[in-house]
Amino acid sequence: MSTTALTRPLVTSLIEDAVTAPSMHNAQPWKFVAKTGSGIIELHGDDARAMPHEDPDHRALHLGCGAALFNLRVAAAHRALHPAVRLLPSPDGPWHLADVRIDGPDDADSELGMLHGALARRHTSRFPFTEERIPSEVIDGLRAAALLEGCRLVVPGAWHTDTVMDLVHASELFEAADEAVRAEIAAWTRTGATGEGSDTEGIPAYAFGPRQYDVTSPVRDFGAPRQVPGRVSARFEKSPQIALLGTAEDTPEEWLKAGQAMQRVLLQATLDGLATSLMSQPLEWPELRFDARDPSSTISFVHMVFRLGYGPEGRTTPRRPVSEVLSFD
Repeated sequence: MSTTALTRPLVTSLIEDAVTAPSMHNAQPWKFVAKTGSGIIELHGDDARAMPHEDPDHRALHLGCGAALFNLRVAAAHRALHPAVRLLPSPDGPWHLADVRIDGPDDADSELGMLHGALARRHTSRFPFTEERIPSEVIDGLRAAALLEGCRLVVPGAWHTDTVMDLVHASELFEAADEAVRAEIAAWTRTGATGEGSDTEGIPAYAFGPRQYDVTSPVRDFGAPRQVPGRVSARFEKSPQIALLGTAEDTPEEWLKAGQAMQRVLLQATLDGLATSLMSQPLEWPELRFDARDPSSTISFVHMVFRLGYGPEGRTTPRRPVSEVLSFD
């Protein structure tokens, strides 16, 4: 198998696709280094974008970088190239998360490449969904997408869904009582007030969605402590359709696998016509995270709560320019 020459235009186009991935509070905690001589693109975590209060173990950071890694794989396959991935290639470099060797078209994955059309369409939607139920065959397809990445997607029954919603309520109380966590969230939200961070990162006010009259759906309210002009309230679906993504182990390598599975599920859901959002709030507290799992399932550790349904797709949130996250060596 031949290694493809990493020209600057090729690498730039690949990374433009990669960075459309979701990340906690849209912090975009990734850096890429193109080794033009060896045909390898390195993925590094950006510790300057870590969240010490909400994500002290950097699990969420790994999930976001895993999602960007999956996008890079999709982008390569779309161009009839084969991305050969090695996770955590440097034991002495905890922020060196993956190497991706871009090989020739001999083994290009056409099924992976078919997801490319969803990259630009996938957006987080914090708006109400309808009560229309998702067909079982669509759910089965999402389960299969997670399995392809070595993870499991579990659709909880009624009692388990109620448990997850109870954890959502509890996490909101925990968050309201923790000044450091509230300050960290505020640092990554953008309401147009003076002194806020760059407008190429974080959660803009237009992506907050409306306030919920009653918290019946697992949607984080980023605008809760602030006055956001023109923000309305709305009733959300009473019977939310959620799914839990998890693994048997809880290691950095599993987190990277879970990030790739998360993105594969999101892209497949987008192609299936579903609106999606992600909820990690109950999983950010060790006191609550373990209770999110179903004791009878094969998932020992839950990494993400998906909210799925039919409704507004949501709008594009900002991304940093590729020049800020890509370097050549």
